[in-house]
Amino acid sequence: MPDMNSWPTGRLLSTAARLVEHSWNEKLAAAGLTHAGVIALDVLSRAKEPMSQTKIAQRVRVQNQTMGKTLSRLEAWGYIRRQPSPSDRRSQVVSITDLGTRVINEAREVDRTVLTHAAADGDKLRKELQTIVRQARLPHQRNQTGQPITTRLRAKQLAPTSISLVS
Repeated sequence: MPDMNSWPTGRLLSTAARLVEHSWNEKLAAAGLTHAGVIALDVLSRAKEPMSQTKIAQRVRVQNQTMGKTLSRLEAWGYIRRQPSPSDRRSQVVSITDLGTRVINEAREVDRTVLTHAAADGDKLRKELQTIVRQARLPHQRNQTGQPITTRLRAKQLAPTSISLVS
């Protein structure tokens, strides 16, 4: 096992997320689900009415094309239904089927058990992650003085003020 004490926090978060997602995907594969599919079904199961693919993609924070692929897989398994929008016949809306509702409930149980082998307190970890997500700033958000909050470091911020190449 590598020495993770020197890893930046971002690397720890992304590695942990990737490993948990792989564990999820292994447990959900028999039902034709992936982590992305579970997230889409979760959004649809909480919706009060059918939603457009674009709205689902916005809620999940992925590209519309990515969501389209996920929804196609879910539709092939019978977990969702696409139908013409009542307000605009040129577009479609998506709703969860009874089978989709049953499978999302099973997936929620997998979610509750995916970290049982870890030494972490799952409830405490969830609360910490929720805090991180809530406090994460998006590029279009503004601080208290009205200035845009940026998430990218500029090269000037990273560059040392002076570099001496000779000693």
